[in-house]
Amino acid sequence: MYGLLLAIALIMLFPLLWLISTSLKSPAENIFQFPPQLLPSQPTLANYVRVWQTNPFGRYLFNSTAIALLTVGLNLLFCALAAYPLARLNFRGREVIFSLIVATIMIPFQIVMIPLYILTVKLNITNTYIGIIFPAIASAFGIFLLRQAFASVPKEMEEAARMDGCSELGLWWFIMLPAIQPALMTLAIFVFIGSWSDFLWPLIVLNRPDLYTLPLGVANLAGTFSLDWRLIAAGSVISIAPVLIMFLFLQRYIVPTDAGSGVKG
Repeated sequence: MYGLLLAIALIMLFPLLWLISTSLKSPAENIFQFPPQLLPSQPTLANYVRVWQTNPFGRYLFNSTAIALLTVGLNLLFCALAAYPLARLNFRGREVIFSLIVATIMIPFQIVMIPLYILTVKLNITNTYIGIIFPAIASAFGIFLLRQAFASVPKEMEEAARMDGCSELGLWWFIMLPAIQPALMTLAIFVFIGSWSDFLWPLIVLNRPDLYTLPLGVANLAGTFSLDWRLIAAGSVISIAPVLIMFLFLQRYIVPTDAGSGVKG
């Protein structure tokens, strides 16, 4: 079983390993040779140095980081605020509203792209961070995920907090959010990856190079260096590294927790 899992892992990781290998190869090596050579015979970091020096990748990195972090924070806030009443409060039309929200998952982004762009232009937020962020400040998937997590919290914890005089907002902040931490971390990773790798929407709303994100910067390498795949691979590795670091940092939080561990009886 472990051998099978290892083989599957190597198959899944091979594109990433090949990308890193290509970024480390010198101009004297043929990256298209057959059979392919995974390990560079003359490894060098010159491709990374050239990419960093000839393009403002530091600025691209800052833009992507700021946009991704703001998107994650706003998405978690608004999705949690929307999911809590759908899971814990009883009001007329709750199930209908939830069904309509979930149904929007089936709508492709390309359908709403033009109305979103028109709205962005009318709000005069093109070429701004807000213009990139606002379509993703809430998502149907996030509301669905957090609603299911809120629904799994035992009612005894809620009743105990109410008996202690906790307000509705205090109950949401001090009791419910800590109880669904794994779901919040899972959603944060999905939103971060989606925002970090988004190419189409920033391409539409941005025409200022100083606001470009890393995906736009990497795409710009194709024209700058006339398809030098070593340099494009180096830029791609730079854009992937923060996502891998974030996943390694947060994966320990994505562990199922017993939300009712504090309930006795």
